[in-house]
Amino acid sequence: MEGKTLYVSDLDGTLLDNTSRVSPATSAMLNETIAGGALFTVATARTPATVQPLLQGIGMTLPAIVMTGAARWDLGERRFSAVTTIPEEDADRIAAAFDSVSLRPFTYCVSGDSFLNVYHSNVMSRRERSFYEERRHLTLKRFHLGQQPARRDRVALFFATGPEKLVAEVCESLRKVTVCSVSWYKDVITPDTGLIDIYAPGVSKARAVKELAAEIGATRVVVFGDNLNDLPMMRVADTAVAVGNALPEVREEAAVTIGPNSADSVARFILEDHRQQKEL
Repeated sequence: MEGKTLYVSDLDGTLLDNTSRVSPATSAMLNETIAGGALFTVATARTPATVQPLLQGIGMTLPAIVMTGAARWDLGERRFSAVTTIPEEDADRIAAAFDSVSLRPFTYCVSGDSFLNVYHSNVMSRRERSFYEERRHLTLKRFHLGQQPARRDRVALFFATGPEKLVAEVCESLRKVTVCSVSWYKDVITPDTGLIDIYAPGVSKARAVKELAAEIGATRVVVFGDNLNDLPMMRVADTAVAVGNALPEVREEAAVTIGPNSADSVARFILEDHRQQKEL
């Protein structure tokens, strides 16, 4: 008898192609599989502001796991179905810790059930400016430069970018002042650049995947990834799949390695695997 398989894919470097988009071929294969009863979603560090337009051509019925598991986003309703925010006292400590180093975080605050306000200094490095310019015209979030939130009781995420070595050092320092989830990973687009995310305690892609699988009654979980921040959710999967362009550490831990993200490899694997599962 066919069981319920939940397929969960990272976005950047995994489901998205080398132009950071969902290719027409991937979209078509995923829609075919979903129409055939497959359970598919994504788990990403991205916010709804970029996830919504990226996935608009895919008929997903499950919520997207966004902001590394801090929230779920209902693509059809265009709203958060769940959000976990950072305790205010931790948010204050984290902001103070960032003030003592040369990294300036983007502070993401939830507004209502469908919007994010993002606060940042007027002063920006080249990396920070690039991040801001690529996103400042998006809907579903608004940037406030030269401002900080009046209160930090609705902070869902601190995000910072900088030289890889500095990001790793700052990450270790932050772990000494908060019990929040602090992690860093390499930017798959820009060489020698690190990204750091801080979420509420316990927030992770792994936890979000496990909770969603339990809620929908999945009997098997297949996870796809390429970067270090994907390893926790790959470790809780029944089958961990690395794309061919994944970091060596990710390919080493994966049970299966498929083609690169540039070849629609994730969607093709899901299509073929789902067909095989239906035949069992």
